[in-house]
Amino acid sequence: MRLKRVIASAIMTTMMVGAFTACGSKNVQNNNETSKKSSLVGLVTTEGGVNDKSFNQSADKGINKAKEEFDVEYVVIESQRKEDYAENMEALIDEEADIIFATGFQMVDAVKSVAENYENINFAIVDNVVELDNVKSIVFKEHEGSFLMGVIAGKMTKSNRVGFLGGRDIELTNRFEVGFAAGVMSVNPEAGKYLINRRTVKYAESFVDVNKGYEVAKSLYDEGCDVVYHAAGGAGIGMFSAAQEFRNNGKAVWCIGVDMDQAETMPEYEEVILSSMVKRVDVGTYETVKEVANGNFEGGKVVQMGLKENALEIAKSTSNNTPSEVIDLVELYKEAISKGEIKVPSNFDELKHFEAVSIEK
Repeated sequence: MRLKRVIASAIMTTMMVGAFTACGSKNVQNNNETSKKSSLVGLVTTEGGVNDKSFNQSADKGINKAKEEFDVEYVVIESQRKEDYAENMEALIDEEADIIFATGFQMVDAVKSVAENYENINFAIVDNVVELDNVKSIVFKEHEGSFLMGVIAGKMTKSNRVGFLGGRDIELTNRFEVGFAAGVMSVNPEAGKYLINRRTVKYAESFVDVNKGYEVAKSLYDEGCDVVYHAAGGAGIGMFSAAQEFRNNGKAVWCIGVDMDQAETMPEYEEVILSSMVKRVDVGTYETVKEVANGNFEGGKVVQMGLKENALEIAKSTSNNTPSEVIDLVELYKEAISKGEIKVPSNFDELKHFEAVSIEK
């Protein structure tokens, strides 16, 4: 029996979301309206939580959309530390989850160990690959979307110095950095050379430390960057605070967000945000829940999502602060990348051999 789930559902009204804390290490949210559903979907977040204004929130958005359309229940467990990932997945297994989502590359070891022990349970991991028959891996071509952010930054900079703020200096975040550098290089070689040489690239070594993100972003602005793009998760929120502080002191600096439309999720910083590279994690989670609901989930496969699949976008709020002619240019680059006419580098070796591509409007 799904005893815990039935009890949680019984005490809720349609106007409430049940929540409880277990073992002092996780925050479990049962987002159900009834107790009679055919499938149970579970989500284990990273330490940023489900309302991180970024990656986890986008995953949650897609599952909630599917929940409204299909016959499923939904439970969220917010991890407080990395050591809790496996335990939290096992808690969802105790709830008889039909599929468990793990958001983030750092969950790969936990997913692998738990999935190996529970071969009858389906899993989906976002941003990493686990080669098991009961795991679906959802990965994105972040370098393609970041290229478009580079076009915006390269056209909008006045100082010819743009910066990149990463969470941790790892392969995944490097894809953001490399694609961004290629985009800047294509429209502004002078600004691009600082990124190519990594002179205006800094890593916070954290995806959750907002203060560290603030300090790193501030140092980039202090060194003359007037546009900074982040791929730092929750730590990136510090960048917006730093940009606002500089703006309040009369310095015209900008920032570019990631994962969600961050001018929308954080409207208090709207005036300093040029754009955001929207990573449609919600599309990946929605489509996967749809498969589960329809009984055709396929584990053991890797799904790659990029511009061609409409899984990466420029934020709708881009038009607030970015001129229409720059947006038009971005659309031309987007079309060329989608058609395969431009191959965006995804690692440092490819960036080294990348030839900047100039497109005339």
